[in-house]
Amino acid sequence: MEGAGIEEALRSVAPGTPLRQGLDRILLARMGALVVLGDSPEVLELCTGGFLIEAAYTPQRLFELAKMDGAIILSSHGSQIVRANVHLVPDPRLPTSETGTRHRTAERVAESVDATVVAVSEELSVISVYRRREKRTLQPIPQLLSRANQALSTLERYRGRLDQVLEQLNGLELREQVSLRDVVFVLQRAEMVRRIREEIDGYLVELGADGRLVALQAAEITLDFDRDYTDVLRDFLGVCDEGEVRDIKELLASLDLDELMNVVQLARHVAERARCVSLAHEDLYDGELLGVNLPSKGSRLLHHVPRLPRSIAARIEERVGSLHALASMEPDELATVAGVDPDWAKAVVAHLRSYE
Repeated sequence: MEGAGIEEALRSVAPGTPLRQGLDRILLARMGALVVLGDSPEVLELCTGGFLIEAAYTPQRLFELAKMDGAIILSSHGSQIVRANVHLVPDPRLPTSETGTRHRTAERVAESVDATVVAVSEELSVISVYRRREKRTLQPIPQLLSRANQALSTLERYRGRLDQVLEQLNGLELREQVSLRDVVFVLQRAEMVRRIREEIDGYLVELGADGRLVALQAAEITLDFDRDYTDVLRDFLGVCDEGEVRDIKELLASLDLDELMNVVQLARHVAERARCVSLAHEDLYDGELLGVNLPSKGSRLLHHVPRLPRSIAARIEERVGSLHALASMEPDELATVAGVDPDWAKAVVAHLRSYE
């Protein structure tokens, strides 16, 4: 767990893990507990008293040791119970927002050392996880599943809207009529899909083994999403390597909802980062900028040709150069220019003409 953040800390106590099984036993018995996941020298310096255990971890042992008042120290991966009935003495000058003794100690210990600290509240029957300056109170599984399913419904709707604008983009690409406005519409919807999926990923971390069905549904809804998102950036904005793709995606992720939904503002942001020569003019009026024509390289449409190997798609893209040139070719011509098997050439041409 060394160097991990709050997300990894939550994974260690997710349903289905041995540690969560032990914590649930403590909750059911309406007991409290303070557990530190880490036995580094820095952690042990905060410990006084208690007993040296050095036994393999089991949920049953954690439950029995929690009957004593002190903290329980586990190894960093939770496989060993190192000490029990320990009194933790963090710096009392560290600020804390907690009121209960157990939770005040947990917050201060988490801020003092690189370890995950878990506090089980006897009165409230809740589990709180602390990592550095972050705290997360675990929600009941039924409540998490309800929120995750609501997010899944939203994800499905937004993916449907994204597919609609992508379908409209297909015909415009082949006629070389795509404007920056069209691309911005796609990026808006793609970023919304990404944000909703990110929210679901957060629920899945806490759901652990109980989130398998949600994970499968989310994966099905977002099938090929990342590839299409990246291909749109590469096709129209001159983005080539992974670093440039990441930079633009991080830019879109950093925008607040109002900025993302403002077509003009988003177009300005994209124009500043894009490498397209046609977007390099800062003096364009809003209407002129949104109307800038953006020719396509055709990566996305090529990647949707059934069973077409990526190596062949990359070769066609490299040797033909643009979707407009590719769309005007006959199969024999494509096979000659790109050096691909005639059967693949026929499949590519047939697929592109299906959008006309």
